[in-house]
Amino acid sequence: MDSTPNNRVPQIILLYWIIKIASTTLGETGADMFSMTFNMGYGTTIMLFMGLFLILLGIKLYLKGYHPTVYWLVFTASAIVGTGISDFIDRTLGLGYALGSTVLIVLLFAVLALWRMKEKTVSVESITTHSAETYYWVAFLIANTLGTAAGDFLADGLGIGFLHSALIITGLLVVTALLHYYTRMSGILLFWVAFILTRPFGATFGDLLTKSVDKGGLNLGTIGASIFFGAVLLYAISKESKLERARNSRG
Repeated sequence: MDSTPNNRVPQIILLYWIIKIASTTLGETGADMFSMTFNMGYGTTIMLFMGLFLILLGIKLYLKGYHPTVYWLVFTASAIVGTGISDFIDRTLGLGYALGSTVLIVLLFAVLALWRMKEKTVSVESITTHSAETYYWVAFLIANTLGTAAGDFLADGLGIGFLHSALIITGLLVVTALLHYYTRMSGILLFWVAFILTRPFGATFGDLLTKSVDKGGLNLGTIGASIFFGAVLLYAISKESKLERARNSRG
């Protein structure tokens, strides 16, 4: 991890994954809250949060260094947009989760290839230029959308259900962690595998809480679940901010 003041992204430690899962779960429940509970529809929800994502990203690119609150606001906006785009691809365009996931995989590989050609690396732990960070966030937006589509494909497309899908994804995440700690597999490759998998993990967990009982959920509602995960996210970000201040004071 590059700890210089020019680095614009967080350390990939356990707290990062905790915040990411809370953010992606909020992305699922938040997108459903705006598009369905508030009857805004997928198109309006996507435009609203895409606009918010671009504004926050502009602020993020303007600031120097890493600012946890701004970073995770950008990330959460991308998570909500990703959920909306995934649902739009499946339900409005009618492509289905399988074809939609395939298209998104191709797009993600294309962005990563362009990123590597331009920056000579796709490292997510050392981002010091606006160019690299732009690729970083485009890849994150696509990966968030892909993760949602993949989770919905497991739960709905294959009829596995939200709970069993979450268990399957949890198992895959455990395997990924073991490969990270006990093999010499590429850390960058394992990061992207974990990044994509934690998205459907959060999404299926969010669906488990909000969907009706007849659809395999707990019927807790999108508003209550969004408020809960929003509070979890804010608390975790406050912890990350304290850690970042401590790192800067030592540096």
